[in-house]
Amino acid sequence: MLKKVYNLVRNKHFLSLSGNIIMSGLGLVTFAIIYRELSKAEAGVWGFFLTLLSFIDTFRSGFLTTAFIKFYAGSTKERSAEVAGSAWFIGMIITGIMAGVCFLALPFLSFINDEGLRMFFKWGGIYFIISLPSFLSTCVIQGEQQFDKLLYVRLCNQGSFLLFIFVLIFMGEMKLANVLFAYLISNLLTSLYAFIKGWARISALKNRSKATISEMYHFGKYSVGTALSANGFHFSDSVIINFMLGAPALAVYKLGERLMQLVEIPLASFAATGMPELSAAYNQGNRELVIHTMKRYAGMLGIVLIPIVIIGCILADVPIYLIGGGKYVGTEAANVFRLFLAFAIIFPPDRFFALTLDVIHQPKINFYKVLVMLAVNIITDFLGIYLTGSVYGIAVATLFPILTGTIIGFWALNKYSKFSYWSIFKTGYNEVMTFVRNHFKKRSSSV
Repeated sequence: MLKKVYNLVRNKHFLSLSGNIIMSGLGLVTFAIIYRELSKAEAGVWGFFLTLLSFIDTFRSGFLTTAFIKFYAGSTKERSAEVAGSAWFIGMIITGIMAGVCFLALPFLSFINDEGLRMFFKWGGIYFIISLPSFLSTCVIQGEQQFDKLLYVRLCNQGSFLLFIFVLIFMGEMKLANVLFAYLISNLLTSLYAFIKGWARISALKNRSKATISEMYHFGKYSVGTALSANGFHFSDSVIINFMLGAPALAVYKLGERLMQLVEIPLASFAATGMPELSAAYNQGNRELVIHTMKRYAGMLGIVLIPIVIIGCILADVPIYLIGGGKYVGTEAANVFRLFLAFAIIFPPDRFFALTLDVIHQPKINFYKVLVMLAVNIITDFLGIYLTGSVYGIAVATLFPILTGTIIGFWALNKYSKFSYWSIFKTGYNEVMTFVRNHFKKRSSSV
């Protein structure tokens, strides 16, 4: 029995999923405390600042993460050192550009009226610099599939931030500016921790090579489109709401959006563990296995999400009250959450179509796909606000770019290997039922 428990705990799927659950739980607690302690306007400013930070940082994480794991995982010692060193070189250049833009904007802060934008340009450059080591350490850890270490890095980051928030509340200094400083310090501590543990592999910088830098660059310049597809729509939604409906409306929208971590947790976990399998199947030249693996992951997630969506829609008002407090009861937040949940069933195919296109060396398609999706998202956002005059229009508009991306991804993968869209859910259903039957069979045999 103890051996089974140990094997389960050491299983990479369990570590990835449990790690995401723990970190999302801590993140949700931190989010709830901040939302309850700050006013709607301040919460909206904080949400807009984080959205800007996350979206711009996507150019770094999207450029490097997939490329790093693809070239690093399973490679020789010499090759892994080359990849790590080349990633550091590229990461430093991208970080320098992002930080440089923020620093160049400092003399013009007096011309910027929006508080969220001012906060971003004032402190964004510092964040990008101090978070680079911790970011690259997560790339190394994922490439080595050591998800327990990944949990430690994330715990250091989110745990220290939550601790600082509690200290601020205890001292009676829970202000927006202090929350920002706590956030920056927690990221600095995480990078120092990664350095001390040796997980960042900065010493490999000397092993970089022009060939590997070029290889990662040419892959990353398109794979960044996959990452942008996950963050670009939240960014455009936030910008449009912030400047057309105001920071308080953005706070309401962000509350409903944040609860979608119920869906993002399994999506992120399965994507992290599914990519090595997809890459292995592709490297074997087995097209059928690539598509079957994609259908298995996307289909299982789609089936598992059905009861989550139903329960979430029924009880939507409860988490809104628990997380946001009484000032968000009766607002659009609960219905925004319900709308997002209703669309969640088609999230897994879209996400795994994009991931599979990266694996089969078609990141260029993802890049162009995300441009089309962003155009659709922006157009439908403006149309939604024009027709409804509220955040409901933005929430409903979310459906259309997802459908657009799904159609393009399905078309592109069918050129690689033919399959039907509904076979994804059929495969997922069969996998879920097989798992359930085997689980009960083991339990009955052990009695």
